Amino acid sequence: MFKRSGKPLWLKLERFVRRQRVDTLPVHIDRRRVYVLPTRFGLFFGAVVFVMAGGALNYNNNPALLLALMLGTAGLAGLLTGHLQLSGLVMRGIHADAVHAGDDAVLRVSFQALDARPRTGVMIGIDGQSAMLMMRASSESVVELRLPMVHRGWHEIDKVSVWTTRPMGLAHTWSWLYPVYGWIVYPALEHNGPPLPEASADASRMRAAQGGDDVHQLRAYRHGDALRAIAWKASAKTGALLAREYEQAVQADILLAWSQVRQLPHEQAISRLAHWVALADRQGRRFALQLPGMRAIEANTGLAHRHACMEALARLPGVRA
Repeated sequence: MFKRSGKPLWLKLERFVRRQRVDTLPVHIDRRRVYVLPTRFGLFFGAVVFVMAGGALNYNNNPALLLALMLGTAGLAGLLTGHLQLSGLVMRGIHADAVHAGDDAVLRVSFQALDARPRTGVMIGIDGQSAMLMMRASSESVVELRLPMVHRGWHEIDKVSVWTTRPMGLAHTWSWLYPVYGWIVYPALEHNGPPLPEASADASRMRAAQGGDDVHQLRAYRHGDALRAIAWKASAKTGALLAREYEQAVQADILLAWSQVRQLPHEQAISRLAHWVALADRQGRRFALQLPGMRAIEANTGLAHRHACMEALARLPGVRA
């Protein structure tokens, strides 16, 4: 079935199992997706039981034969228990928040047990990191894994490994799941970066605001307007209830452009812009972002705007060495 090569057996099996498989959440681990192979300790245990049974038969020693049969039965029960630990589990969802390169992404994977068997010592592994899943019968549980994010951009998981060696360590029981899930990794923030660039002088402006000092205009009364804002004299003259609308100066919009950092090395330039985006968001400033080869992101504020700018920076192509 498999061609001869230097790769381990389990890697060949994983390639054979996977092929073009893609799982859609929720993923049910049924008995056809569970694989069992003996561990080294299990092979040693089996060899001891085999030798013991052979010796007992050769010397017609009934107590030794009974002990060998009991050990063999316990071993088989251990294999069956390991299989039942995985069979019946359902992976219901995966979630990870966006993080900056250099930080750890916290990946939350939720599982549900459809049967009345508790799960103890089931391991969940993703990208070389693993965590233990402990569940009571017919319950749900969430496993958290911390994955180090080294590079910015879109990150996808390759597969989710679910395995256990309990209860006796005689067999390695496992299953592979292939959900399609990914998340964005923001660029690393420049450490001790410079302050925000100055806004253009003609960008200063006034806007209507509740807490302003200067009267901007009179408008029709709206439900919720303060009593002090009502222009009683003007209302008496017109016969309609009018309210004063004030205005106050607002800070000018900031333009963050690639042309301001193009003299820096490529990745450092991206980190500088990411630092400015985070700084402007923290200060509540309106800012726009212009990147090469992309449509400019208009000035705005808020978490959604910050995410759009960080994602645009994260998706910038790298520089080939």
